Order: sequence, then C-alpha cells, then structure tokens
Amino acid sequence: MNKQGLADWVHGKLGGTKVQAEEVVDGVFGAITDTLKGGGEVSIAGFGIFSVKSRAARMARNPKTGEQVKVAAKKVPKFRAAKGLKDTVA
Repeated sequence: MNKQGLADWVHGKLGGTKVQAEEVVDGVFGAITDTLKGGGEVSIAGFGIFSVKSRAARMARNPKTGEQVKVAAKKVPKFRAAKGLKDTVA
C-alpha cells in the first residue's frame, strides 16, 4: 500500500471527498515529521515508536576505488515496532 492507497482507505471509512481524505493522511504524516524535526518522539500504542537517532561520524571505504572516505555525523529517523504489531505480522 502506498500513500494514495492509504488515502483511498481513509475515504472509504470516513466518507467525504477524496481531497479531504488526502488532507487527513498528509496531516498525520506532517505531524509525525514535524515532531521528529523538533527532536521529539511519536508513540502510537499497539503500532510502534518513531524517533530520531544520531549517527556518529565514521570512516567508510569507496568500493569502486578502495579510497577511505569520511562520512559526517547525521540524524536519521528510526521506527521501533510495538509488540502488538510484531505479533500480528508473525
């Protein structure tokens, strides 16, 4: 399922227009993104936790040339699935 499929599912459940359903889906993703940008964490009971993880700077190797390359430190999004989601999928 992609973002459009999710919007279609919301439209089928809630009714209204497809544009309104797309706005709801965009709003949910926007709220999650904004919270992560601010360094926060989004916890959805039974589903999982979205958080931000810091990666330290490191040295890597270019596989084509074998040259050592420095990779800068950065922050990356992380998702940790809840037990309920893991049990449902398993």
